[in-house]
Amino acid sequence: MNNSDLGKLLLRVPVGGLMLFHGINKLQTGYAFINPLLQKAHLPGYIAHGVLVGELLAPILIVLGIFTRPAALAEAFGMGMAVYLVHRGQLYSLADHGAYALELQALYLFGSLAVFFLGAGRFSASRGQSPWN
Repeated sequence: MNNSDLGKLLLRVPVGGLMLFHGINKLQTGYAFINPLLQKAHLPGYIAHGVLVGELLAPILIVLGIFTRPAALAEAFGMGMAVYLVHRGQLYSLADHGAYALELQALYLFGSLAVFFLGAGRFSASRGQSPWN
């Protein structure tokens, strides 16, 4: 039994769908808090707008299976930036309950990288026919 396309769907939907909640929250509450983090890292402030790409546009594309590979790479890059800017002090830490402190970030990062390498599969808007998927 070969269900690799179903497996790709079951990976793609939560990796994109759950990240989408973060993007919607940024739309509702704003993301100005990112600018001081960028300044502290000596990065230009306009990069903060990239959070909408990585947490809103890319997840929508991932869930739908449109331009899945570039969208997954954008989400992975955004999560990498979040780890670098916000969570790098926790990189070698455990949470209070004994788990890895950055396990959620790691799941998003490596999940989106897995989607990038696997592609969207047949159960997508492109039906797996595009090289971008």
